[in-house]
Amino acid sequence: MSAPAQSQRIDLPRALRETAFTALIACGLFLPLIGFVTVTDMRNELVLDTRWELLAVFVAIVAGGRLMYSLLLAPWFAQRAAKPAPAAPSALRMAFGKWFTPFAIGFVTVYPIIAYVWAGPGGAVKWVDNFGIQILIYVMLGWGLNIVVGLAGLLDLGYVAFYAVGAYSYALVAKTFGFAFWVLLPLAGVLSAFWGVLLGFPVLRLRGDYLAIVTLAFGEIIRLVLINWVPVTNGTAGITGIPRPTFFGIPFNANDDGFAAVFGLEFTPLYRTIFLYYVILALALFTAFMTMRLRRLPVGRAWEALREDEIACRSLGINTTNTKLTAFAMGAMFAGFAGSFFAARQGFISPESFTFLESATIVAIVVLGGMGSQIGVAVAAIVMIGGTEIMRELDFLKQIFGPTFDPTQYRMLLFGFAMVLIMIWRPRGLVTTRDPSVFLKERKTISSDLVREGHG
Repeated sequence: MSAPAQSQRIDLPRALRETAFTALIACGLFLPLIGFVTVTDMRNELVLDTRWELLAVFVAIVAGGRLMYSLLLAPWFAQRAAKPAPAAPSALRMAFGKWFTPFAIGFVTVYPIIAYVWAGPGGAVKWVDNFGIQILIYVMLGWGLNIVVGLAGLLDLGYVAFYAVGAYSYALVAKTFGFAFWVLLPLAGVLSAFWGVLLGFPVLRLRGDYLAIVTLAFGEIIRLVLINWVPVTNGTAGITGIPRPTFFGIPFNANDDGFAAVFGLEFTPLYRTIFLYYVILALALFTAFMTMRLRRLPVGRAWEALREDEIACRSLGINTTNTKLTAFAMGAMFAGFAGSFFAARQGFISPESFTFLESATIVAIVVLGGMGSQIGVAVAAIVMIGGTEIMRELDFLKQIFGPTFDPTQYRMLLFGFAMVLIMIWRPRGLVTTRDPSVFLKERKTISSDLVREGHG
């Protein structure tokens, strides 16, 4: 028997040992999270209860997944690694890459119509708002952070601060001076970009972990300012009654001057939801278009050079100070746009909406999607944010795990598990190849294996 065949042979005793060890670790991790739960008794006192059946189910799922990986996936990965890489992409892959973007744009354009036909007027509000609008907000945030992390290689863990600046800028100015949404939208982006430059100046000499710590502190500083500057931000109570966008001056209300009355339609909140959907879709497409154009300009190529090697970038005469500041400013500007839309959509904002968890979610979207990849970031946002919303619809799990089981409480647990799988399966993200920003005579896809950082 040849050496490759021997290396791909299934080792059952080793697979069982790894499965038992994985089950033991899972039991230790899940015991305080799932095995024990606090409940309120008849005397309104918190008592500790156990959920051994639910713990056993989770441990069995993890153990079964590990056994399946050891018996099926590991030999397949080894066999795949032993095969030589194809010299050219297949025709199916080329066709997919050619038609995926037009199909995706067409789908998101007609998505409200599909939701209306499939779920009716009442259900379409939920599917357009909770899925369409919510996902597009994070797609836009992911594309904005992709400029800082994916293109410039600057790890920013306080990106949600610019999101908060845009939201509070719109809310405060709109309530104080009564300006319209379309007037305040660019203002929120400019103010967020200004704060991005302010953040960029103190961290010009930092990189790697030190940069991440400083940006994390900046995000927490902004959140604490929003909490403690009560005369302006109203503290933890938040800001209510934020003016909502109108359709060329026509509000979406049930009055005689509302959208439905003006056009002779029956009043329904679906009109405002669809309008907001196309607004955030236009903002997201604008973000993608600007990012693609900037990557082809000298500043975009300077970002990528800075990401690959800052010392070599400086030796070529590139002003790394301006390069970093423009990356922070552009990324913060798009976050400000998204923040102003978020405030206008919700009508209420508070510091609880801009915690570190939001920054971690956006960074995870960029990393899992593939740093530097527009399509990868969009796919990762759909999977992570859409997966969260889908879990709210899994009421049938209560019949399996009991009436007190809430699937949304385990979303971060599942996200962590998914991130581990992605790091094992595709350590460079969902999309590991991309077209070069500039090319000579012929456009060729560059594999992520050919660059040092693996951004492709």
